[in-house]
Amino acid sequence: MTTTVLRTSEGWWVQTPAGAARITTSAVTTAELLADRAAIDAAAASGDTVSVDELTLLSPVTAPCRVIAQMTNFESHVKDSGMDPKTVPLTFFRKSSASITGPFGEIVRPAHVGLLDYEVEIGLVIGRDVPAGSTVTEHDLADVIAGLTITNDVSARDIQLPQTQFYEAKSYPTFTPVGPALVLLDAAELARFADLRLKLSVNGEERQNALVEADMLYRPLQALQSLARFQDLAPGDLVLTGTPAGTALVAPPKPIEIIGNLLPPAVKWKAFFSRQASNPKYLQHGDIIEASVGTDDGAIDLGVQRLTVRHA
Repeated sequence: MTTTVLRTSEGWWVQTPAGAARITTSAVTTAELLADRAAIDAAAASGDTVSVDELTLLSPVTAPCRVIAQMTNFESHVKDSGMDPKTVPLTFFRKSSASITGPFGEIVRPAHVGLLDYEVEIGLVIGRDVPAGSTVTEHDLADVIAGLTITNDVSARDIQLPQTQFYEAKSYPTFTPVGPALVLLDAAELARFADLRLKLSVNGEERQNALVEADMLYRPLQALQSLARFQDLAPGDLVLTGTPAGTALVAPPKPIEIIGNLLPPAVKWKAFFSRQASNPKYLQHGDIIEASVGTDDGAIDLGVQRLTVRHA
């Protein structure tokens, strides 16, 4: 059975059928908590609980940490982006961990950003040190991945696209909502990763709905094997695994794309953003975003994230 860990300003909790049990630990960071598994297990066995509804939940992943994201990792999203899934390599980009925020607050759109987009993703939370040059195998995958959490790779498209500036466009404060839970998995549960379904709605309208099995190109083992070739990973680091189709941004039709490529860059981008400005799917002030990840049978449930968009 999975173990669902929650975090508040008062400390750490385990969610049980009866409520939330306080974890007796001195851990402040996610990494420290993962090293105190005995305390987590003791809380899970405790009968002393409070209602989860009484808790004000924070991100279960603490900053600072590494936040690494896979790029265009769902076949449907690759096609939406105007690319061929057969030719898309396994690639990554970084986000600032200062962008991490909780699961029930606000996403704040900076005043200079016009095209704010959403991307529901599954976050892998690293459970042990993986020095650069390590070999990650399927046998030790459940040791490397402590658990899973819901993430949203919020993106300022008008910053990202003209300069291919992923880091800035995805790193503003509140641009990485995480949680509500860190769900710790054993090897058998992690083996069901392909059964996870990602969903996202805006104001009750479903925008994204995809099953990992049918859509994800590069699974966690491939991603972590690639990352371990060139950089360290540490407990509490967060790896985002990509988003399916349904974001506000989609590639223009091929004839328009071909014509656009013939134009000077300034003219091309002016025309592109003029068209995008009329797209009602970009996030607006007051929009409510709900995201969930879990198996259809409920055996693995990462919970539901609910955030409100606010213009700065």
